[in-house]
Amino acid sequence: MSRARGHLRAALHLEAVSPRGATTRTAARRELSARPAPRKPGMEYQDAVRTLNTLQTNASYLEQMKSQQGDPQTKLEAMELYLARSGLQVEDLDRLNIIHVTGTKGKGSTCAFTERILRSYGLKTGFFSSPHLVQVRERIRINGQPISCELFTKHFWRLYQRLEETKDGKSCVSMPAYFRFLTLMAFHVFLQEKVDLAVVEVGIGGAYDCTNIIRKPVVCGVSSLGIDHTRLLGDTVEKIAWQKGGIFKHGVPAFTVPQPDGPLAVLKERAEQISCPLYLCPQLEALEEGGPPLTLGLEGEHQRSNAALALQLARCWLQQKDHRGIGHLMASRPSLLQQLPLAPVFQPTSHMRQGLRDTEWPGRSQVLRRGHLTWYLDGAHTSSSMQACVRWFRQALHRGERRGSSPEVHVLLFNSTGDRDPAALLKLLQPCQFDYAVFCPNLTEVSSTGNADQQNFTVTLDQVLLRCLEHQQHWRHLDEEQAGPDFWSAPSPEPGGPASLRLAPCPPHTHSSGSLVFSCISHALQWITQGRDPVFQPPSPPQGLLAHPVAGSGASVLREAAAIHVLVTGSLHLVGGVLKLLEPSLSQ
Repeated sequence: MSRARGHLRAALHLEAVSPRGATTRTAARRELSARPAPRKPGMEYQDAVRTLNTLQTNASYLEQMKSQQGDPQTKLEAMELYLARSGLQVEDLDRLNIIHVTGTKGKGSTCAFTERILRSYGLKTGFFSSPHLVQVRERIRINGQPISCELFTKHFWRLYQRLEETKDGKSCVSMPAYFRFLTLMAFHVFLQEKVDLAVVEVGIGGAYDCTNIIRKPVVCGVSSLGIDHTRLLGDTVEKIAWQKGGIFKHGVPAFTVPQPDGPLAVLKERAEQISCPLYLCPQLEALEEGGPPLTLGLEGEHQRSNAALALQLARCWLQQKDHRGIGHLMASRPSLLQQLPLAPVFQPTSHMRQGLRDTEWPGRSQVLRRGHLTWYLDGAHTSSSMQACVRWFRQALHRGERRGSSPEVHVLLFNSTGDRDPAALLKLLQPCQFDYAVFCPNLTEVSSTGNADQQNFTVTLDQVLLRCLEHQQHWRHLDEEQAGPDFWSAPSPEPGGPASLRLAPCPPHTHSSGSLVFSCISHALQWITQGRDPVFQPPSPPQGLLAHPVAGSGASVLREAAAIHVLVTGSLHLVGGVLKLLEPSLSQ
């Protein structure tokens, strides 16, 4: 650890320098670890977000839950009490005609597809999701668009004041935690804006997630299951499936995609226990028979499973609400798994096709092309989602492959948070054969004081940089495993220096490959882009940005490359920080 701290001090010296000098580093560290006192209600959006941030971020809430051994059912009861204090009863939520969706991977994309399909029918939609990428108001959408700063501010202070007025002086906690507050706020916004339906994405798990105070959704969905949040949900897919199946309701139709036998059996048992009709979605190919192929607005083969689930959720909702134009039924094939009845096989309508084609969901299989730079952004953070990300990235590279002698450079920008296994995720990324691996925290700048949406009060700068250095060490270790003495002939790195990133015989580049740790996303992007991104043009690079040998030699390679391909992955928060800098319009 002492060696790691030595590296940390060097990284701070190299990367965290700003025009204001060393005092900036101290202020930034203090800003990350202390919470400001709530401001009095005003009409400024940033004031509302700063106050929201004092209610614990998701990471802090996770740590609190991990340390609690009490009955998790009491958390749902507490959420119902918060709802009542806010002026609503559970029965009021029935008016929202909710589509409730859970899963390990793809639940957000499934929700995005579902919302866009139903919006194409002319319905007014609400959509609650998490996390946000750039601004917290992205979590609450009306007709696919984040609510305005004005609407967010109005509803935030209205709810905040109501909860303040109804708090019990004897209670230890007068305000709900961050995610609970936003869930309550979403319900209020959707009711007051009179949406025709609300698509609600589960936060974590299902059974004890605070969104599960919903008693009468119209339909429920479970996307692909995998391992994530193991300290909360369990360490096997079967245990996680039990948690996810907790959103099933008596008599409410539910749909899931093909799953391994074990978790599928658990979902079936959960559904049978409460008389919930559960159906298995047919593959998207079955719905394409007899018609043109479906075009999806989201890239990646894995999105076809999400689209198949979304079509069933949207069609079921329309059917339950007696809408016409829900697609003609076709001959159904028997379920190969024999565990669940197969959902209807139907011909998607023109509205459904339009919805799938027009779906946008930033940060998931997203490509941004900027002159010589191409950015591939995907917030994959589980082993299964990272496998899908790698397939998508490699296929995208193959489709855009240029023929010529000019060098192309492949760069990985990575971070991982929480209780996830970064070594496992990085191992899955090794076949991509990156020229450089860059690691940085999920901080757009060393100091986030200027933008409340990007503030994080749960960690210090030291902690997140140490984590990044651990990622770099994992990468070096994986590299050493891959590169035996006879595997390739590149020179060995100097003791204590960065390891090479080559996973195959070294192509005819003359530079020395390596890995780097930067103290924030902005510094990482400045090094990667070398001023070649037409949109991301920071005023001036920080002092010492090229002081490291790998940073200096790599800068020359990046400036001369015919094309630079950058994969940003490992964390949706990292993807959000990158998008904030690459797409300034998202902050407006």
